[in-house]
Amino acid sequence: MTPSAGGELFQPPSETERRGSLSVRVRFDETTPTGGIRTSALLRYAADVASYHSEQRGFSRSWYLERGLAWLVRGVDLDLRRPIGYGDQLTATTEAVGARKVVARRRTEFLAESGELAALVIVDWALISAEGIPTRIPAGLGIAFGMADRGFVPIRVRIPVSDRAPVGFELTVRPHELDPMDHVNNAVYLDWAEEAIRSVPQSDRGPALDAVPRRWQLEYLASAAPGTRVLVSAAPAGTGWSCRIVDRATGQALFAARLEA
Repeated sequence: MTPSAGGELFQPPSETERRGSLSVRVRFDETTPTGGIRTSALLRYAADVASYHSEQRGFSRSWYLERGLAWLVRGVDLDLRRPIGYGDQLTATTEAVGARKVVARRRTEFLAESGELAALVIVDWALISAEGIPTRIPAGLGIAFGMADRGFVPIRVRIPVSDRAPVGFELTVRPHELDPMDHVNNAVYLDWAEEAIRSVPQSDRGPALDAVPRRWQLEYLASAAPGTRVLVSAAPAGTGWSCRIVDRATGQALFAARLEA
């Protein structure tokens, strides 16, 4: 075991402990009118299995709260490989695969009952203080999850210039869109982005939202708090779509996304 600066002991994981798995059944309300899975459901599953794995390693939400720490999603690379629909049973397996200053990366695989890889979700999580300040990941956490000294390039989204004007809508953050950290949950931004794409006139539409395979890359730039008025927009770009979300009052960018199908 290795002591942290605070005197805690961290046990390096065994090969089994390096990963955490949960069985997931796709619910009726997690599918679209076409019968395919709502993309944001995969983000919710990935967060849940990550939390479960963390608890199994001894790092529950209360452990973080006691130390004034929390994880915040900064980037996502979501690759849907095969159709997933209502009632499908998936096995979600997650592993912390890297640490870089204040950001840790998790890789989550979703296997169908056949054993085929149905989806792959890479998430970059930033460690923050109770005041929302990025905080360097303690060495002990890297040891406990077996991710010490594994660097990576953080997920970034560069939106190409589109020859068509973006289309979208405005809304005020609603209570049901908030999570226990009292800001908009990361999966909600993706729901908003897909809603903006659906609002684009049929004549200007790019690839279908329900196309399989499809790949989303997401970057979270700032958090939307209760009551924030946001502007959500989308436009065809290249072979896919680009989406932006900004704070309507300040113009601050909150979220950027690219969809390729």
